[in-house]
Amino acid sequence: MAHEPTDPAWGTLLDLGERAAGPLHLRLVRALRAAVVGGRIAPGSALPPSRALAADLGCSRWVVTEAYAQLVAEGYFEARSGSATRVRTTAAGPAPSYERRPRHEPWKPEFDMLPGMPDLRAFPRKRWADAVRDAAGSLTPAEFGYPDPAGHDGLRQRIAAYLVRGRGAALDAGQLVVCGGTLDGVLRLSRALRTAGHTHLALEDPGWSRLRAAVTAAGLTPVAVPVDDAGLRVDLLRREPHVRAVIVAPAHQFPTGVVLTPPRRAELIAWARETDGLIMEDDYDAEFRYDRHPVGTLQGMDPERVALLGSLSKTLSPALRIGWAAVPPRLLDGLYAADAVGSPPPVIDQAAFSGFLRSGSYDRHLRASRLRYRRRRDVLLTEIAERLPRHRVSGAAAGFHLLLHLMGCAAADVVGGAARRDVRLADLAEYGAGKGGSARGATLVIGYGNLADTAVAGAVRRLADAIGEAGGPAS
Repeated sequence: MAHEPTDPAWGTLLDLGERAAGPLHLRLVRALRAAVVGGRIAPGSALPPSRALAADLGCSRWVVTEAYAQLVAEGYFEARSGSATRVRTTAAGPAPSYERRPRHEPWKPEFDMLPGMPDLRAFPRKRWADAVRDAAGSLTPAEFGYPDPAGHDGLRQRIAAYLVRGRGAALDAGQLVVCGGTLDGVLRLSRALRTAGHTHLALEDPGWSRLRAAVTAAGLTPVAVPVDDAGLRVDLLRREPHVRAVIVAPAHQFPTGVVLTPPRRAELIAWARETDGLIMEDDYDAEFRYDRHPVGTLQGMDPERVALLGSLSKTLSPALRIGWAAVPPRLLDGLYAADAVGSPPPVIDQAAFSGFLRSGSYDRHLRASRLRYRRRRDVLLTEIAERLPRHRVSGAAAGFHLLLHLMGCAAADVVGGAARRDVRLADLAEYGAGKGGSARGATLVIGYGNLADTAVAGAVRRLADAIGEAGGPAS
């Protein structure tokens, strides 16, 4: 009977107890038996050939063959002609205690409508695998050494060209640093600012809570500045005398979905110039526009005052951990300082994405994603209009989440009721920092990026039931 594939037992640490009594082959028997009973060698594992184990242990092959024969006789091992000696499937002792400890299983709802997650089912597995294989075959021996802290040169060149062409940025590859996602870029920039004497950093309110955590981890004090229908309140930012840096998402604010208006953009640039400050531009999902023209970057307006941050988390997958920061030249040295260096992605993955850009696969993936998200958004809006016509929608012109403004009920109650119906939602209040108005308690943030097309109608139907249970009008 063929054995199921298992991990080999090669390299198992065997304590032969050199000072213990008894001949060497019996000491090896005791060591192997203890490894099996203790669970360090799994049932079905293939033992190394006697010649190989003898070489590893520095003993004669006879010692190993005698030990194997003894354990076969005792029923711990089994030997078949033409096959490796293996541990019997019934020979293992109890599993180590850490394997028996209960693990918290994350909730995997039937309908996951949390914002911020792209369509993971649509990840281009075949094309990405081809890109990784090509990258591994084309890298030079030197490129397999310690990586350049700025990132793979070929990838920096192609990202720079992509940002200039597609986002209206004004930069060259020398200003780009490849990092492990947007948060890694924020952390590195924040540490560089702290070294340069900054003590505070402003954030949009409401906003992504993990940004606040990254800023705090870097040793800076986060300062919440409210957002209205025109974007960041620059007038309130001016009232914070200790702040000379701010993080904004001008093309599509998260989670409200508003766009920073042209007057506010000009006002924010003027503030940065007056304070000798820095704007960190989070360009997290600017590729997805449905009902309006794309918005160019702030960085293109003033490359000396704006650092442009982006990643593949919303366009391909957050699992890739590939991001970039295009920073003013004056900050580059601070970004390479020992306390600012972050966690760059593996060089092979960087080279793979470089090839993905070069081949046009990334542009094709983005075009297909835009069409898919727009169709899904249209279906979602239709379902909401039919089942929840008295509840207003906003922020649906871009990205893959929207806001649902509730009438007659609290968002927290709806979130709880939806969870009981196996639907995961977010309350807008969860993204606030305490300076927002009371209306935030009546707004849901609904993501549809990773929601299957066929699941939209069922998800809205359960949402309507949760709203009705919470006291709001369901129709």
